[in-house]
Amino acid sequence: MTIAEFSQNIGKLQNSLKPFALRLTKDVDDAYDLLQETMMKAYTNRDKFTEGTNLKAWLYTIMKNTFITNYQRNARRNTFIDTTDNLRFINSSESITYNLATSNFAVADIEREIEKLDESYRIPFVMHFRGFKYHEIAERLKIPIGTVKNRIHIARKELKDKLSAYGYKFSNN
Repeated sequence: MTIAEFSQNIGKLQNSLKPFALRLTKDVDDAYDLLQETMMKAYTNRDKFTEGTNLKAWLYTIMKNTFITNYQRNARRNTFIDTTDNLRFINSSESITYNLATSNFAVADIEREIEKLDESYRIPFVMHFRGFKYHEIAERLKIPIGTVKNRIHIARKELKDKLSAYGYKFSNN
């Protein structure tokens, strides 16, 4: 399929994607932005489309994945970091106060153990904890993505061992 044919085919399907975009975003302007971003991604990744397969389904998948990625990015943006000595994460959308004295000890122990990690493990781990993707960490630290994954895995393992008294489980995500 030539570039012109591909462009013409995705252009024809654009109208059928509008209701899906609106259902996802629940806002006309956001739906239009999502539709435009989907079309841009489809065009720039046209070489990944397998001719003879369902172009409409491929576009729906791009739109759904783009929406999810944008939603997660916005959720990260709405999380503020208090840079005081307590280093608490505060979500702006909720206001909940807990009076659990033991949690202060746990947070202090976790922070202390994170600070004890070797810098080569601590930096990627903290970046990942703050929401950076593996490839973003690799780019910023100028190290291979496999090294990033390995260092985060080792940091989790060390923290799990050192904080076993609290029964925390560090996921592998």
